[in-house]
Amino acid sequence: MSNMEDMRMKIMRNQRTLSLVTICLTGCLLLLMPSRLRAQAQDSVHVDLNKAIEIALSDAPTMRIADRDVQIKQLYRKEQIAALFPDVSLASNYNRTLLKQTMSMDMGGQTMNIKVGRDNTYSVGANLSLPIISFPLWSNLKLSAMDIELAQEAARSSKLELVNQVKQAYYIYLLAKQSYDVLLKSYANIEASNQLVTNSFNQGLVSEFEKLRSDVTLQNQRPAISSAVKSLRLAQMRLKVLLGMNMEEPVIFDGELSDYEQGVLNATMPSEQDIQLAQNSALRQLDLGIGELEQSKKIVRGASLPMLALAGAFQYSGMGDDGQKFTNYPYSYVALSLQVPIVSWVATSYKLKQSDLNIQNMRDQRLDVERNLRVGVQSYLNDMQQAIEDIAANRETMLQAQKAYEIAQKQYEVGMNTWLDLSNAELTLTSTQLTYCQSIFNYLTAKANLDATLGVE
Repeated sequence: MSNMEDMRMKIMRNQRTLSLVTICLTGCLLLLMPSRLRAQAQDSVHVDLNKAIEIALSDAPTMRIADRDVQIKQLYRKEQIAALFPDVSLASNYNRTLLKQTMSMDMGGQTMNIKVGRDNTYSVGANLSLPIISFPLWSNLKLSAMDIELAQEAARSSKLELVNQVKQAYYIYLLAKQSYDVLLKSYANIEASNQLVTNSFNQGLVSEFEKLRSDVTLQNQRPAISSAVKSLRLAQMRLKVLLGMNMEEPVIFDGELSDYEQGVLNATMPSEQDIQLAQNSALRQLDLGIGELEQSKKIVRGASLPMLALAGAFQYSGMGDDGQKFTNYPYSYVALSLQVPIVSWVATSYKLKQSDLNIQNMRDQRLDVERNLRVGVQSYLNDMQQAIEDIAANRETMLQAQKAYEIAQKQYEVGMNTWLDLSNAELTLTSTQLTYCQSIFNYLTAKANLDATLGVE
């Protein structure tokens, strides 16, 4: 009986080794990676989270669009500054008289008709204009400066959003990769257990029902692994899209969720008093929008104020009939022009009231956004705190489940428990490993959302 038991143990160990090799080969096939990428693994680009963010910020179309928007606002401001400089223009004119005007004069009781004008008339000159006092123009310069600041803040908002998207996509990829690894190890354990049951059944030690149950359990694991492979590939594709990479480019995304465990456990949770929304991009854009509305109100008021401008011209004109010498006349002037609106104050008063209502609406909108942001911040803090507690508890549970599975495995090998006990232990181990990965993922995603909300760059 002792020899039979030793032979049984040797067979089970050999079968387990063979099963592990088979699973490794199956896992490689399930990954569906092109053979040329595996052959060029040494040439693959290694990308970690920081490198991924750097690539995204340099290659993302949204960032290029945001930078161009800032440049457009800066050029528009320069265009308005140019309006403060003198405007000089050249003008020329030529007239050919087809029918001269006739004037009638009473000369001593007799009417005399005189034709007035010349057959040919021309003029060449330069005109000068310069605004001296123009409140709308000055206010527009300040408004354009606010537009530049708003465009810069919008670009910053795009950057924060992109960084958050890259972080989320990277964490999803790490979760998918680690979940796949857990399921692959679980499949190896279940297949090894199935081989034990098969060997025992062949020796008449277990019933056919137990063998069928083991076979069904093994078959049920294959769809889960196939689904994990698809999730991993989709997560990788989404990450490559965010980074602007080619789908076929050989890239290895480094890192594991477990790498962040100590950093999470050692993290210091900020208090509610330490949370400030001063750098939140949405609130900053609303503040700039309120400032623009107030500046627009000044423009409306300035349009009803007097405007003073300097004007000047130098003109050289000549006229003459066909076949005669032209007579030339120079002409120049310098003038101050003052415009004082009188009746426009009636329409201006209504425009000012409209501006006041728009400002009040935007202030109420800002208040509503700030309240919602504070609720969101508190939710992220709660998620982070809960994740920290879950990580510590889930890690301990995972270690206990690992130990329980090893004990159940040894007990089954010597016939001290049933296959159902071993299967339950393996299922519990897989569940605790996935839960542990999920708790780290929950903290990282909540922290990324919190940083984006607070405007942390």
